[in-house]
Amino acid sequence: MSIPAELKYTKDHEWVRVDGNIATVGITAFAQGELGDIVYVEIETEGEELDQEEVFGSVEAVKTVSDLFMPVSGKIIEFNSALESNPEAVNSDPYGDGWMVKVELSNPSELDGLLDAAGYQAHIG
Repeated sequence: MSIPAELKYTKDHEWVRVDGNIATVGITAFAQGELGDIVYVEIETEGEELDQEEVFGSVEAVKTVSDLFMPVSGKIIEFNSALESNPEAVNSDPYGDGWMVKVELSNPSELDGLLDAAGYQAHIG
């Protein structure tokens, strides 16, 4: 399973890619594999300021619905609108085309509390 070394991870299976003060967030390959075929991504928090671990949306798969949690505090500045017509991109390319939101960081030091690739690998076994 792919766990890119340059990303940070949460125990809730979100990943974070940081570029300056902007964090791109999605769910991990492990998470999409556990969920199964994703049929809908709902994110209605664009433009909102959210705290770390707050729910920013949900993912609906054939079998279940799962909440998405903010890995870091910040303002959601962009939603990957391509997921509205192509939610299966989360399954086929979770670290690329399947990204979900971009967040303007309000507390970059929170990144220090996230897992690195080795820590996430240990977390999922």
